[in-house]
Amino acid sequence: MYGSALLVIAHGSRDPRHAATVHALVESVRALRPGLRVETAFLDFNLPSVPAVLNRLAADGVRDVVAQPLLLNRAFHAKSDIPAVLRSAPASLRVRQAEVLGPSPLLIDALERRLCEAGVTLAERSATGVVLATAGSSDPGAQAVVARIARDWQRTGGWHSVVPAHASAALPRTEDAVRLLRERGARRVAVAPYVLAPGFLPDRIAAGAAEADVLADVLGPAPEVAGLLLRRFDEARRPQVVALGA
Repeated sequence: MYGSALLVIAHGSRDPRHAATVHALVESVRALRPGLRVETAFLDFNLPSVPAVLNRLAADGVRDVVAQPLLLNRAFHAKSDIPAVLRSAPASLRVRQAEVLGPSPLLIDALERRLCEAGVTLAERSATGVVLATAGSSDPGAQAVVARIARDWQRTGGWHSVVPAHASAALPRTEDAVRLLRERGARRVAVAPYVLAPGFLPDRIAAGAAEADVLADVLGPAPEVAGLLLRRFDEARRPQVVALGA
């Protein structure tokens, strides 16, 4: 019997590649920490649902659950959808929602892994412009975080330029960012999808990368992402320190 569990909550998609990638990532997490019960649930389109998994965990005697949003940025789903569905948890469960995955240096490491796998070499960095391509969000705070990640990655990564792009809800689009990098003098342009799994919006990113020289894969079950999931789990379970006089 498990006293605690990690519940990974993905958005879900009609595209079967999405769920397959999520399950592959969760298997990587299980392999890193065999003694931890790790479950997967989806907000929409796929099964099992979050309430179904929470009910099963309660029936199995689990008492402590960390719900990990499989999200890279803190926007609508993390602020509204997931807290709402977690409120339906059985009373016997103590459920804590972990922070979203990003931003994190581990995600930058995963992006660089995917670019390397796509053929970008260290020697080409100073001549390569990178499009940090997200699914997109209408949340101004989420957009600001992505812009900051792009600035920081350009400064620390040795790239010619790094610019953000969005497949929905915000501008520029991927194809516009590719043209912008050409105008800035980048000899090569690489598109790095800042997304976790394939689906409709990642396909839009890929279509917008048609004029780029390199298109990296989605982050998927990269070892850095699996490690980050466990880091967020541990952070959520850490006792909170309350300052005296607060």
